[in-house]
Amino acid sequence: MSLKGKILLHGKTDTGLVRDHNEDTIACDENIALAILADGMGGHRGGEMASAITVSTILELITENSKKLNAGETDEDTGYSVESLLVHQAVTLANKNVHDSSEEHAQYRGMGTTVVVVLFYDNRFTVAHVGDSRLYRLRDGELEQITRDHSLMQELIDRGFYTPEQARNSLNKNLVTRAVGIDNNVQIDIQEDVAMVDDIYLLCSDGVNDMIEDHLIKSAITENINDLENAATEIIRLANQHGGKDNISALLVKPIKPFPAKNSLFSRIFDIFS
Repeated sequence: MSLKGKILLHGKTDTGLVRDHNEDTIACDENIALAILADGMGGHRGGEMASAITVSTILELITENSKKLNAGETDEDTGYSVESLLVHQAVTLANKNVHDSSEEHAQYRGMGTTVVVVLFYDNRFTVAHVGDSRLYRLRDGELEQITRDHSLMQELIDRGFYTPEQARNSLNKNLVTRAVGIDNNVQIDIQEDVAMVDDIYLLCSDGVNDMIEDHLIKSAITENINDLENAATEIIRLANQHGGKDNISALLVKPIKPFPAKNSLFSRIFDIFS
């Protein structure tokens, strides 16, 4: 079942004001309501290569296999939806492809990338992430960070060494504790949640949230709530206005109609309680 016309997607990426090339890669597919963002790292354009391999691998595997799924079905062994297992498989394969390429090409040795992937189905969504690229959700006027950064700074915040405000000014805030392609295996965080009509979801690289605080992100989206293209443009403008020290990527998603899967138990229960 195509979700085109039920979920809007729009993304933009910008080099910023300091870097000489862009190591971020973004992609989306309106037919299956898939959004992907990766922020690469590594010398000699290794980060650019790592993020490109990751996004293309995930996009290809999910688009090829999503139509074969019974939408919204739950896997009995894991308790996750079959869509979540597909997303996990795609990120796992991306990790292998990046790591193999790093091993085969000396100039890319040690390259890696963060990634955040969101797939919508059956009035809900799955998000997978590795690293500190984020997913936010604006619902009923409140902006919430859905993902939790895999970073040294987040660990220090969790242990009480820093407040979130102090962390914004730390020199260590961009040291990630997980990345795609660095090792043979990668630990992937998977979450599932209900998606509501008129929610707005933002996937972004740290070039956004390092430059502008959450209240400015919220304002940029709220003031352009009916135009995702303008919202993405405004987020990038604000990030550049506040320094543009990194590549900047913003990918926005907005469900505008319900999208239940046929004969889904989840959707029948959802309809009763909503």
